[in-house]
Amino acid sequence: MLNDTVVDAASQEKFKLIGLPTLMTLAFNGGDLAAIGEQLLARIKSDSHDANALMDMAVLFIMRGETKLARSMQTLAIQTKQVFHFPRPALPVKIRALAILGPGDLMANSPFEFLIEDQPIALDMLYITPSLSLPEIIPEHDVLIVAIGESDRNQPLLSYLDTTLNQWPRPVINQPCRISQLSRDAACAQLMNSTDIVMPPAMRITRDALEQCCRPEEFACTLTSQLNGVDYPIIIRPIDSHAGLGLNKIESLSALTGYLVDAPENIFFVSPFIDYRSADGLFRKYRLILINGVAYACHMAISSRWMVHYLNADMLENAGHRAEEAQFMENFNTDFAVRHASAIQAIYTQLGLDYVGIDCAETPDGKLLIFEVDSNMVVHNMDSAEKFPYKKIQMPKLFNAFAQLLAQRCGIIL
Repeated sequence: MLNDTVVDAASQEKFKLIGLPTLMTLAFNGGDLAAIGEQLLARIKSDSHDANALMDMAVLFIMRGETKLARSMQTLAIQTKQVFHFPRPALPVKIRALAILGPGDLMANSPFEFLIEDQPIALDMLYITPSLSLPEIIPEHDVLIVAIGESDRNQPLLSYLDTTLNQWPRPVINQPCRISQLSRDAACAQLMNSTDIVMPPAMRITRDALEQCCRPEEFACTLTSQLNGVDYPIIIRPIDSHAGLGLNKIESLSALTGYLVDAPENIFFVSPFIDYRSADGLFRKYRLILINGVAYACHMAISSRWMVHYLNADMLENAGHRAEEAQFMENFNTDFAVRHASAIQAIYTQLGLDYVGIDCAETPDGKLLIFEVDSNMVVHNMDSAEKFPYKKIQMPKLFNAFAQLLAQRCGIIL
């Protein structure tokens, strides 16, 4: 049952949710998170049912890498209440959005809060867990957004939502059955046959199968026999890992043996390594977001290392790299998006998602090399206006497109 009373209750709360964007922006800019943490802990000591303080404290613990404490705080918060109202500027509300989230770290859900900060959109965030389904009373809303990201852990939640939302009385952004097909191996199976896309096969393989390659020679299996013909060099990472955690390039049997000694996980994704460096020897990695099938540039990272992440690509220190990224964004619609138009269309058609992120590069022969497609990639506008002035022009285009997507589905004019 849809009901406005949930929102009314949120308006009466003594302390509002601080929220992920505010806390992450403070961390990004070196703000005093310790003082905020002390204030939140004082509130929790005063009222152990202060769900907003518990949820904000969970975010702080996640950012500090204290996973167990974060998980316990988040669990207590969700047990106290399932619906959290995202704080926003005093703008007239034109769209009421309801996002469905699951428990977990910052990669467990799509952080849509970053996209609507300056939009006329009110956002309620409703959490479900394997033991906590949708409540009987649902906040009234104009559009529902499935924010739960794909992972082995989240598959049961997505399956539950697929059944529950089948006849939902409001428009649904990102159908859960489509999100569930974004695992590295499933996404590859959907995209690998496109002639304009290169996406190396991602194979699930157990520790036991890999360890068989590391046995004494007379008892060992070859890597190619275990990986359907794939040989060194390979890329390996644990299942459900993101942001380079546990990711490694393996070029030899001894390197594989060493990796398995250090990695505690039991199941991995393995792919052939594709050398995507440009003619100048540098690696360029792009993040795009598709909104209703239209591609928007989020960033371009340039590095001398094959494992490129924006935060380790010295974009802050290298003015030349920032100038190239600025040109990439300025010319995106007439250059990159045109060159890869058929690949972008294939991704949209095959994945069937209203909103999805793409981490990619270009092969030496000009094809789009896909590393990952996912609905929960972090997209923000936290970068310094002094260092990255061009992002203050580009990112609002993406945020406005997302708002227009919601408005279009609701039949509302912004």
